[in-house]
Amino acid sequence: MTAAGLLLASIVGGLLFLLPYLGIEPPSGSIPATVALATIVALGSIEIGTRRLDAKGIALLACLAALAAAMRLALITGLAGFSPFFFLVLCAGYVFGPSYGFLTGTVAMLVSAIVSGGLGPWLPYQIFAAGWVGLGAGIISGGLDRRPTRRDFVLLAAYGIVAGFAFGAAMDLWDWAFFQGAPELGYVAGLGTGGTIARFGQFYLLTSAGYDAFRGVGNALMILALGPPVLAALARLRARSSFRFVAASSATPA
Repeated sequence: MTAAGLLLASIVGGLLFLLPYLGIEPPSGSIPATVALATIVALGSIEIGTRRLDAKGIALLACLAALAAAMRLALITGLAGFSPFFFLVLCAGYVFGPSYGFLTGTVAMLVSAIVSGGLGPWLPYQIFAAGWVGLGAGIISGGLDRRPTRRDFVLLAAYGIVAGFAFGAAMDLWDWAFFQGAPELGYVAGLGTGGTIARFGQFYLLTSAGYDAFRGVGNALMILALGPPVLAALARLRARSSFRFVAASSATPA
């Protein structure tokens, strides 16, 4: 059920990004924001309804999202693209799994935007992109149900680099739609798949690749420097809060 919910949420988010390239006018006004908020609520409800997310899990999610938002606000402009925001999103996804990582990324991005006043047409797309960062961290680990090892830190650091570029590329897809018809750089309908990919690659390399490199390398450095104690602490929290349901016996008491 959770996997299906994550897949549906990702399809919805992916369609928001791709509508302009499918020849469909993207929704305007509050519609994208409503879609993003509804996705968060729906996925959270599925997690609660399936008892994968209890009161402790919700409290921890709120704490992680608030801390990630605070880390983003501490360096709101970023350092040539780097932001400490993604560190806890990556760690939460790696330890608690794809769904928890997705929720941490989406809620943290929403909270930080509200607190910083960064509300705008870009926010719904940032919400989905940040959620996918946490989702991917959970996919590569499947959830950490043991003490983290050096392999975990290296793997997550490597993914942090990839995620830094992937987040920027996803946001560029949203941004590129506004360059339709721009000479030599913007999106042009009718180029075909290969031509469109090549043109977007040119746009990305010229406008964002260097910027995103700082984000990816910054993610990796933070994970290697601060990841060991944070991952270990989160793994202990998961071990202490994990539980399983035992079917009640049908026998009647004597």
